[in-house]
Amino acid sequence: MFKIFAILSLLALGLFAAGDASFEGKRDLNIPAIAMFLLFIAGTLGITKWAASKTKSASDFYTAGGGITGFQNGLAIAGDYMSAASFLGISGMIYLNGYDGLVYAIGFLVGWPVILFLMAEKLRNLGKFTFTDIAAYRLSQKEIRILAAFGSLSVVTLYLIAQMVGAGKLIQILFGMDYEYAVVLVGVMMIIYVTFGGMLATTWVQIIKAVLLLSGVTFMGLMVLAAFDFSFASLATKAVETHKSGQAIMAPGKFISDPVSAISLGMALMLGTAGLPHILMRFFTVGNAKEARKSVVYATGFIGYFYLIIAVIGLGAIVFLNTPEGAQYFEAGKAYADGGKLFGGANMAAIHLSHIVGGNVFLGFISAVAFATILAVVSGLTLAGASSISHDIYAIVVKKGMATEADEIKVSKNSVIIIGIVGVILGIAFENQNIAFMVGLAFAIAASANFPILFLSIYWSKLTTRGAFIGGFVGLLTAVILVILSPTVWVDVMKNPTAIFPYKHPALFSVSAAFIAIWFFSITDKSERARKEIESFESQSVRAETGIGADGAVAH
Repeated sequence: MFKIFAILSLLALGLFAAGDASFEGKRDLNIPAIAMFLLFIAGTLGITKWAASKTKSASDFYTAGGGITGFQNGLAIAGDYMSAASFLGISGMIYLNGYDGLVYAIGFLVGWPVILFLMAEKLRNLGKFTFTDIAAYRLSQKEIRILAAFGSLSVVTLYLIAQMVGAGKLIQILFGMDYEYAVVLVGVMMIIYVTFGGMLATTWVQIIKAVLLLSGVTFMGLMVLAAFDFSFASLATKAVETHKSGQAIMAPGKFISDPVSAISLGMALMLGTAGLPHILMRFFTVGNAKEARKSVVYATGFIGYFYLIIAVIGLGAIVFLNTPEGAQYFEAGKAYADGGKLFGGANMAAIHLSHIVGGNVFLGFISAVAFATILAVVSGLTLAGASSISHDIYAIVVKKGMATEADEIKVSKNSVIIIGIVGVILGIAFENQNIAFMVGLAFAIAASANFPILFLSIYWSKLTTRGAFIGGFVGLLTAVILVILSPTVWVDVMKNPTAIFPYKHPALFSVSAAFIAIWFFSITDKSERARKEIESFESQSVRAETGIGADGAVAH
């Protein structure tokens, strides 16, 4: 079965990519780019085949047997987190808006100290397969897992749509492939990786992708800085001179117009990171709490370095693309300063820059890396969604903990296929929609529905099932409703004249609502079940601090 899938994928890619490969669908065939794609896919399929032979149990499928080292996991987390939105989106933001594009980069980074100091060690000691295991440690299994499954699947779906649309657009522009085919191809590859290789294959695809991406952006950054004698100040000065907004690109404030939106965005990015199910799952792949802490330290270092380089690439794109030589990357050869539109939009600025500094071969490399980036992220997302269905809903809620490992893995693999198909359909349906709000909503939901329950279940002894269940749904629904009523959806998508909710980012309100609701409904719960849950906090704390009773690593 695996060989059939693999052959079909390679054939599909070869056929689809055999169109006019170009930025705008009309240039000569880019052989290096296609060769790089085929090489990468062949390599990752080989990894998946190897991983499939090692994946024997539920522990292997969900957590790679807990045998990943801290360094490997740190690289994999970085590979999971440095998505196409980070590489293409933030560099595009800096290209358009200058300094303000770094707001998102910094926001995405500051969530990691929260995870390091508050969550990593306790996650590893208390959890098994999913972060829901922690929330349900002393609370009622049924209610908590249903809530967490809703929250996780909401986050995964929205994140997945954004990645699928990004993948479709990237491949469409670079290879002249129809958008629908590009999205289907990504969906097929994702299903193969996760279904056959599980977490082990996903981890190694993420590690390879992280190394390739960091190598690629380092080369681009060095080539840009080399043109300015490795002086960042000279690069920034030239960017100011070149950009049509001039000195304004070095000043903050264009992106976020009011303090409420700024606080909400910061809260969503910081707390949302600590509530993303596909990131939290990674802490169960290491052998112990020490390795969990190490993995966060390494991940923070790699991610921080990546965002520093992205700043250089964004400013480099301003300088190099807005030159007579850069006019070829604009429609009708009309440069940005003259009101021209970049082929593929601002998100393609980094791709075009790669062609300037490294020619066709490096363009092929960066294209393959961008594709790898998307595959790695969607594989992690899909595995998180599938584990939520199979482990939380099927094994615990439906089968009441009596499901066999074989049944659970079977349900999980079927879930992967379903999530993959749904991702493809939604990716095609949302082709022309604004995907930025989906990523923002994903982080807002993670911060509002997942983080408060996870945090309070670890640190607050008086948390009860009633408080967690009602408060979690209050956070989830508040986040979703406020985003729908915000200018981003109500005006931009639904084309209404004015927004009901005036702010673009809801996290300040939805996170506050979640915490208040959890607190209120917990302290007013006087049931016998609540009393037992409060008493169980002490034993939970002992395990969280010591790791006594936690699962160990499995040797492969």
